[in-house]
Parts: sequence; structure tokens; C-alpha cells
Amino acid sequence: MERFEIGMLAKSKAGHDKDTVYVIYKLDEAYVYLVDGKLKTIEKPKKKKYKHIQIINKKYDITAADDTAIKGILKKYNREEA
Repeated sequence: MERFEIGMLAKSKAGHDKDTVYVIYKLDEAYVYLVDGKLKTIEKPKKKKYKHIQIINKKYDITAADDTAIKGILKKYNREEA
């Protein structure tokens, strides 16, 4: 579990949101909590099991981030990948 860190980007591997990129907001023993700033906000993050996400080796400092900052991070990532 040590390779998962808050602020890293993660891609969903399973579910109706497959291939969606999120930012890891919180971790616990069984689940990772993901946010995208739009549908999955900081107040209502997406809860997924570790085996259902793939880590993207980019990490951002989200200690003081809000939903707008999260959207900006994902927008920047999508521009770099395009």
C-alpha cells in the first residue's frame, strides 16, 4: 500500500467510470478516495478498492486544494497527455 500517496493521479480500471483520471484525496486500509472536482468533489469523493485503480506517476500537493484546484490539476494533465 505504500506506493499509493495522497495527491497522486489514478486511473479507474473497473466500473462505469473506467479510464477516468482522478486525484487521490484520502486513503484507508481497504479503500482509496478519489476526486475530480466536478462530479466527485472533496465533500463526496469516489470510494474504490485499491485493485480497481492504476497509479499514474504524477504527484501534486493538494494540502490546501479545493475543487477548482483539483479541476486545474486534471486539466493540466489532460493537456500534457493529448
